[in-house]
Amino acid sequence: MKKITIGEAARRSGVKVPTIRYYESIGLLAEPERSEGNQRSYEPSHLHRLAFIRHARELGFEVEAIRTLLALQDDPNQSCASADAIAKARLIEVEQRIRSLTALRTELEVMVEGCGHGRVDRCRVIEVLADHGQCMHPHH
Repeated sequence: MKKITIGEAARRSGVKVPTIRYYESIGLLAEPERSEGNQRSYEPSHLHRLAFIRHARELGFEVEAIRTLLALQDDPNQSCASADAIAKARLIEVEQRIRSLTALRTELEVMVEGCGHGRVDRCRVIEVLADHGQCMHPHH
């Protein structure tokens, strides 16, 4: 594949142009060579790295975790224990978020079910929002 412009790299990778520039500025993506007109010229390796970063971001990995994962990818002969630890930590975060969202859903269901669809002065939704002490789950 011949070298491509940043716009084409963005189109092919699904990563926006400003985000590509940002990844370059923070060192997640190596700056590409420049053409005689000073335009960036991307190679397939850049597109593979952008796809990796995009997928990791979609899974919710933070930039520093991605940086570590990229370093591991760049040296494939090392142990994958660090990658496993990063993925396990992310899984714990997701499980905690699921518990929190489940509690939130339950709270909202109780609020909606308790609503008499009458007047605001007897509205359960307004009561609970006005007094956090009435919530079933204090940490939602």
